[in-house]
Formats: sequence, C-alpha cells, structure tokens
Amino acid sequence: MNKPVGFIGLGLMGQPMCLRLVQAGFTTTVWNRTDTKTQTLVDAGASTTSGPAEVAANSDVVFLCLTDEAAVTEIVFGENGLVSGNPPQAIVDFSTIGLKAARNFGAELKDSYGVAYIDAPVTGGVVGAEKGALTMFAGGEATAVEDLMNILKHMATDIIYMGDCGTGQVTKICNQVMVMTTMVTMAEMIKLAENGGVASQSLPEIFAAGFANSRILEVFGEQMASRDTTVTGKLKVAQKDLDLILSLGRDTATSLPMSGIATQMVRLAIDKGLGENDITQFIRIYDDDGNKK
Repeated sequence: MNKPVGFIGLGLMGQPMCLRLVQAGFTTTVWNRTDTKTQTLVDAGASTTSGPAEVAANSDVVFLCLTDEAAVTEIVFGENGLVSGNPPQAIVDFSTIGLKAARNFGAELKDSYGVAYIDAPVTGGVVGAEKGALTMFAGGEATAVEDLMNILKHMATDIIYMGDCGTGQVTKICNQVMVMTTMVTMAEMIKLAENGGVASQSLPEIFAAGFANSRILEVFGEQMASRDTTVTGKLKVAQKDLDLILSLGRDTATSLPMSGIATQMVRLAIDKGLGENDITQFIRIYDDDGNKK
C-alpha cells in the first residue's frame, strides 16, 4: 500500500515532479502559495489544503521543492508550518539550500520532533522532472532514504546516497559549479562565433563528436544561441546557487576563482533586469554591451 504523501512548492520543477506521484497512484496532498499552481495537480487527482500544517496531517512524508533556506524555514517551522501540529514521519527536501541549513534542519527535526529529514537536491532540469529522469543526491539516515526509494524512483532514475545530512547539498553545489561556469563560458563562445561570422546555432551539433561537447551544450546551446526566451530555470535562482557555491567555498577555505567570475557575470545580468528570464538569456549582457557586430 502506498504511503500518503504531501508536496509543497509547485514551481517549474515541483509541479512535474509531483504530477508523477499523482499519476503513479499516490494519495497526494498539495499546497502552494500561489493557488493557481495547484490546479493541474488537483485536476490529476491530488487534494489541496489551506496550508502546510494540513498537508503534514494528511501525509506520512512531505516533499519540498522551494526557492531557498528562508522559504524552507517558514514552511517547516513557521506558523501553520509542517511541525506546528501533527508532523509527518519524514520530510524530503529537494531545495538547494546549502550545507549549514540542511544540517541545522536535520538536527532540529530529529531532536525536537522525531522527524527524519533528507536533503535530496536534484539535477536534470524541467525535462528530467517531466520524464522522471532526474538525478537525486540524498543526504540523511540511510534507512530513511531506503524506506522512501519506492516513492523517489517515480521522480528520479538515479538516486545516489551521499552520506549524512547535508552531503546531498554539497554534491549539488559541486554540480552547480560545473553547470554555472560552463554556462558562462558557453555564452562567451557563442558570442565569439557570431562576431567571427559563424552561425552559432550550428555549434552544438558540430561540437557533438569532440572534446568541446557537454550536456550543457547539448541541452542549452541552441536555446542560448537563438535567444529563445522559454523559461526552464530563472537567472535569479542561478544567482542563489552561485551565492551558495561561494559560501561553501568560504566555509571550507576553498579558492573558487572561476565561480567568482561566473557570479559577477550573472549579477551583471540581474542588475540589467534579467532575473526573471531563463538562465540562457544571460547571453544578452554580451549583446547589450557593445559586443555585438
């Protein structure tokens, strides 16, 4: 018999992830600050409630897919939060919030409420979420992760146990180092090709067989080159991830010069009003700064 589950945070990633649980037959209770984002799930068979406490009361395990540490704090510990009434047995947090936050949440939930907390940030983007083909980095008690594998497998093809609470966050942050520095380099490469008279939209296919190929180039190269404005991940969220990268670098005394450059470039894009745009629209700072032939 499937556990009753809850899901809070129905944005670009959360909604398709949750939909897969509903379609798999799990009794699912959802809540989102923006009510309209729950309708697709309700139409598919989920139930909605008035707030996080009610989600917890109806669920053995609650999944979170939120923007940042502050949002998780409010949803879990705030007034009408998940632990304000009848807490769930476990909370699985897909949010990218950093090592310190995950460790603090894990300790507080276990010691004060007897709730298992698993930090399980994901990678694979919206397409991966829609297909149930995400990669999930799980940190927490191994038995708690194992107990939830039959649910997690509907959202991810690769569920990798990394170790104690917080190790999922460290792994995701390292993943984002590769993603963000590659994304910034790709924008520079595309602009150089265009200014040199090469059709940049052809480059992902041209580079596919060589050392310059990457998953980032395959997935985002053509969209960036064509200036396709479809939003699959916002620049302001990328900025949050870069801030977490630099924070972890400071906490671990690790020099991160490339991540520092990427952070400066993304901040420049956000200062130009591109924060709500797709991450690929970062290339517009090259278009707007006299770097366009």
